[in-house]
Amino acid sequence: MPDFHHLLMFIAAGWLLNLTPGPDVFYIATHALRSGVRAGIVAGLGITAGCFVHVAAAALGVGALLATSATAFSVLKWVGAAYLVWMGVRMLRARPGGGLAAVARAAGAPADAAPMRKVFLGGFWTNVLNPKVAIFFLAFVPQFIAPGAEHKALAFVLLGTLFNLNAVPVNVGWALAAGWMARRVPLVQRRMHWLDRAAGAMFVGFGIRLALSERPGA
Repeated sequence: MPDFHHLLMFIAAGWLLNLTPGPDVFYIATHALRSGVRAGIVAGLGITAGCFVHVAAAALGVGALLATSATAFSVLKWVGAAYLVWMGVRMLRARPGGGLAAVARAAGAPADAAPMRKVFLGGFWTNVLNPKVAIFFLAFVPQFIAPGAEHKALAFVLLGTLFNLNAVPVNVGWALAAGWMARRVPLVQRRMHWLDRAAGAMFVGFGIRLALSERPGA
């Protein structure tokens, strides 16, 4: 494990990276705007769970395989891109009052377990099926592990876990900010179906961008 100074640097860098808008942040904000803060928090927890898959995979060497094997990277890349595009198309085709709005029909209405489970799993698969997240952990975390460390795999898991836990308050912050906006901007509440269109276009764009990406170091 790094010393206290480097540990603080690791935490600060992790927070800055998690504050950077991307597919995960947009997924959280979209659900918080559409269905309330609870849905945004659940979306963030799903994304965090997906990150733990990448940490475990990297510790087991799967992440290294993605970094060195063009075939493995391409397979996961195309699966992830297809999933993002599929989500985007669903949002683009959603009818007013439908789509992600079906999670909660009215402000403050309690949502049942099934929609929340779908929100959670959506965030989980959005993260798991993005090979760039695995590459990120391989590139970022080892910088804070001493070259002479005896148990590098254990240090990687501990630092990866710390990174994911530190991301939780950031994700909750995004959900709270989006929920606050939805409550205080009546136009947002009255025109929520247009958010489906915007979100759909963004996710299709993220999918296309992922499909066109190259393996780092290729």
